[in-house]
Amino acid sequence: MSKRLPLTLACGDYEITRPLMEGRVEPDGIDLTVLTEMDSGTRHWRFLRGHEFDVAEVSCSSYLIARDQGLPFVAVPVFPHRRFRHGFIYINTTKGIRTPKDLIGKRIGVKQFQSSAIVWLRGILSSEYGVPQDSIEWFSELDESIEFTPPPGLKVSRLPNGALVEDLLAKGELDAALHPELIGPIVKRDPRVARLFADPRAEELAYFEKTGVFPIMHVLGIRREVHEAHPWVASTLYAAFDKAKTAAMRRMRNPRIVPLVFYTDVWEEQERTFGPDPWEYGLTDRNRHILETLTSYAHEQGLTKRRLAVDDLFVGLTENRQRGI
Repeated sequence: MSKRLPLTLACGDYEITRPLMEGRVEPDGIDLTVLTEMDSGTRHWRFLRGHEFDVAEVSCSSYLIARDQGLPFVAVPVFPHRRFRHGFIYINTTKGIRTPKDLIGKRIGVKQFQSSAIVWLRGILSSEYGVPQDSIEWFSELDESIEFTPPPGLKVSRLPNGALVEDLLAKGELDAALHPELIGPIVKRDPRVARLFADPRAEELAYFEKTGVFPIMHVLGIRREVHEAHPWVASTLYAAFDKAKTAAMRRMRNPRIVPLVFYTDVWEEQERTFGPDPWEYGLTDRNRHILETLTSYAHEQGLTKRRLAVDDLFVGLTENRQRGI
């Protein structure tokens, strides 16, 4: 009986990865132990700080910082999580904040400063709405996944242990918050808290039409020692994740499996706006543009000392592109 390489993969449980999680798609020659129960922040911390997993879905912005600092990780261009973020700017309704520029001079909370969602939002606020990050006083709830030296002029403080951004926002101790998740006060319809944009979807579609960017949140990271010992693992995992996504997209086209009345209409609208595969993997022209935007934001915000080249972020997968299927 042939032996397979045992690897631990920490990853979110998404439809586009589920065929791989459930074993319906198996990476050739690899025996995966898959961990899906932890939240994203915990997964990123344990991978980047503790090196606990061989492979992990990891924050794209934190991965940029890791590469900039020479930490022992590589990645393949698999993007398990993307999301528009305009709807994740929250405000206290008593602070007179009506437009993005009203955020200037305010006290704004974040989960952690280097979270991909927050890097995207700070970049969008600066480039699209004229709100520079040094015009704001920032308060971070968590330690950073990777320590970095804030640039001169940046006002960022760590909240006391146990303090939650969403609670301080509701109490008015913070004026606004940028957060990667749908926060409790919004779910509970607390009148003290609202979204900055009353129609975030309209803002997000306008942003996409202008820039062509559907923001990438996470990449697939590999510990460097695993990659160096088994360089074939990168292309094998890429192929498996791509096969899983293809199977999931084929399955999700069937409206019978989704309990939504107008599901087909929404699916067709998505295809008209974003094309047949908004979740595409690989260094396509569109993905390069998105990643170049993020690397620019990370450098402009002082998270990386240099603007990283996209080709330097990912291991090569194209050496055999003329061979095989």
